[in-house]
Amino acid sequence: MTATAPPPAPASSAPAADRPPPRPPVSRRRGVELVLLAGAVLISVCGYAVVGLTVRGAVPGGAAGYGAGLGALALLAHLAVRCGAPHADPLLLPVAVLLNGIGLVLIFRLDLATPGHHAAPAQLVWSAVGIALFTAAVLLVRDHRRLARYGPVCAASALALMLAPLAFPAVNGAKIWIRLAGFSIQPGEFAKVLITVFFAARLAAHRAAPPADGPGAARGAALRILRPVAVVWLLTVAILVLERDLGTSLLYFCIFVVLLYVATGRLGWLAVGVLLAGAGATAVAVLEPHVHSRVADWLHPFAGVATGAGPGQLAQSLYAFGAGGLLGTGLGRGDSYLIGFAMKSDFLLATFGEELGLAGLTALFLLYAVLVARGFRAGLGLPDPFGGLLAVGLAALPAVQVFVISGGVMGLIPLTGMALPFLAQGGSSLVTNWLIVALLIRLSDRARRPPGDAPDAPDGLRDTVGAEAVAVAGRAPEAGR
Repeated sequence: MTATAPPPAPASSAPAADRPPPRPPVSRRRGVELVLLAGAVLISVCGYAVVGLTVRGAVPGGAAGYGAGLGALALLAHLAVRCGAPHADPLLLPVAVLLNGIGLVLIFRLDLATPGHHAAPAQLVWSAVGIALFTAAVLLVRDHRRLARYGPVCAASALALMLAPLAFPAVNGAKIWIRLAGFSIQPGEFAKVLITVFFAARLAAHRAAPPADGPGAARGAALRILRPVAVVWLLTVAILVLERDLGTSLLYFCIFVVLLYVATGRLGWLAVGVLLAGAGATAVAVLEPHVHSRVADWLHPFAGVATGAGPGQLAQSLYAFGAGGLLGTGLGRGDSYLIGFAMKSDFLLATFGEELGLAGLTALFLLYAVLVARGFRAGLGLPDPFGGLLAVGLAALPAVQVFVISGGVMGLIPLTGMALPFLAQGGSSLVTNWLIVALLIRLSDRARRPPGDAPDAPDGLRDTVGAEAVAVAGRAPEAGR
């Protein structure tokens, strides 16, 4: 009896010891994102139904349509992320959908208190426009590094958008709106994203610049790179002062200082920024009557009550927060509609605080904190300076807005008239915030990709920022890279 020899191994096969270990499967967590999206839509629909039951004693007739519409928009955004950014952070989109849904619920609740002024249907339409722009941005912006090329174009476009409202009459003391044929838009909302792209591109060029010979040469190279950033920032502040928009000017200043600190790593810039912001705010408060009146209301919120003229908007807002207590009066049971014309925009947070209490406010601020933290995390994971700075700048935009508007409504700082991201009524703000989330998702997708799956930059793009920095520093860029 003879033994049968085993078949010979193929000549091309390598020994098992020489084979590289198989790469572990990468979890993209798109299923987690889908489950979280379903939960966000469900929470929003439940809030919509609770408002109807509380105010009218019945579930609103449009609850099913509202849930279907919000669910369809969330599914469209999820499919765009699954196809265009499969490695993106799974928390960014669900948090944005939940905030958007909560905003729709609050506006619908205030619509029931003001039967002649319905804003929720228009806000739902703007939500659809924002998610459509979100989808386009996720699918079309294949490589964020391309945006660094258009830094000067973004700066020029932002300045043009900010100048446009000067040709139109002021609304509530500020010239920040363009109104034509019953349609209004706030171009400054879109300008803040363009300015952030410009700041990130120029400051990334500063970080990528090679060290110059001698301290004098290094200082001169840094000034040549940073001078355009300072000039553009000063122009934006001057325009915003002319438009009496203190809130947006403060936003741009904070973004400029934050990115400057991240790019240079010097704490001194933060100290200088705080001093300049304080000096500028004091000067504007003294010289500008519109801003001076807001500072006076902040310092003496109950002056109208003492003189018998009745409480003003800030006093009504403080009453609403006080009435809410720890757990709130219940969704639909508050009286914050007494605030007046800005209850659906600037003072929407007062309704939230009154009806959901301190517990609800804490949960809301934690949602914003998650959105900002995941944006910062994407910036930490990006290998290129421009991407890291852009992620930090975009994540800082909603962080500063939430601080400024929340502080103003709660009486911690003077009111500035900014919109609470995703919640407050306003199509321009809502669409812009969806664009910010789209860019953060694109950046997080690049940051979370495994090294072997990261696409190479197209020809001529790999060292765009670095080559620009070399040219500005006075050295010829390397050819053929």
